[in-house]
Amino acid sequence: MSASEIIEPQTTLPPYPQEALLVDALAEVAGERLLCTSPGLAQFAAAAAGALPKAVVTCTYLDQYRANLTAEHWREGPANLRIDCAADLPDEIADIVALPFSAGGEGELTRDILQTGHQRLRVGGKMFASTDKPDDIWLGEQLRKLFPKFERRVFPTGVLYIAKKDAPLKKVRNFSCEFAFRDRGRLIRVLSRPGVFSHRRIDSGARQLIDEMEIEAGMRVLDIGCGAGVVALAAACRAEGVAVHAVDSNARAVECTQRGADMNGLANVSSELNANGNYTGAGQYDLALANPPYYAGFRIARHFLTAGREALRPGGKLLLVTKRPEWYEQNMPELYDDIAVSERKGYFVFHGIRPTD
Repeated sequence: MSASEIIEPQTTLPPYPQEALLVDALAEVAGERLLCTSPGLAQFAAAAAGALPKAVVTCTYLDQYRANLTAEHWREGPANLRIDCAADLPDEIADIVALPFSAGGEGELTRDILQTGHQRLRVGGKMFASTDKPDDIWLGEQLRKLFPKFERRVFPTGVLYIAKKDAPLKKVRNFSCEFAFRDRGRLIRVLSRPGVFSHRRIDSGARQLIDEMEIEAGMRVLDIGCGAGVVALAAACRAEGVAVHAVDSNARAVECTQRGADMNGLANVSSELNANGNYTGAGQYDLALANPPYYAGFRIARHFLTAGREALRPGGKLLLVTKRPEWYEQNMPELYDDIAVSERKGYFVFHGIRPTD
């Protein structure tokens, strides 16, 4: 049974190569509880749910945008298919864990997910891990640290590994880390995890945004795309009576920001997992802060500009940092008044005022 045969008629969109390897191995998958991830639209999870109607199949995404897109795609899919957005795989015992990885993925995040997958497996359960790199060695080396033996199958499109759990891990590695930075003399502690923007360090753009922002007492501040919470935590420490709301589409980012607030004793920081831009308290913020990513052809940048405008009160200000100012110079005037730009150490911080119309 091929990948396309299993997925039809639910969708005509083919899975990525690494996920297709999992789909093609579906005849070897059995159990009542399956956990997996997906680089695409949960094609393996949907195929497994259809093939195993008595099993519960959960596909977990770190990013809510991707999770929402997938949930909508399978809105009329198998009843036993669950699409989840969370910082980790569900804390449940599973018979099967299926993990497709990209050769260009983040190594530390891959190791973290593999270890978590091993922890979720029951003794005797199986892990199916795949990569889109046909000459892969690295993923196999990571699996060898978790399983004493496994099967390796090489295909023109990638490699599939199948391993059986024979015992719990003797040593569990903690992939999260703490780092600290100073802002106006105060030491601020940050927690970060693999998969979160600027893991293990303060981003240079965030540093420039922090140095540029002016926070006054009583301000309501919004941090759009908070990552590990560096900017939000700094803003929360600046003045009395400040309320900071941090939002991100990445579940781990929201988790890290809230834990960072707790570590620093900041009761004035709230957080929200949100990918659609309709933030809690929209229309009431005095200041919005943003450090948009550079990928996705400025699609995310435009989302940040639009969401920021909707979140600000009339007359509220947006501060945004970038290394690529041309696009913002052309597009910010569509949404904001009084555009100003300051250059700081190779970065450009844009200031814009929400119109009072």
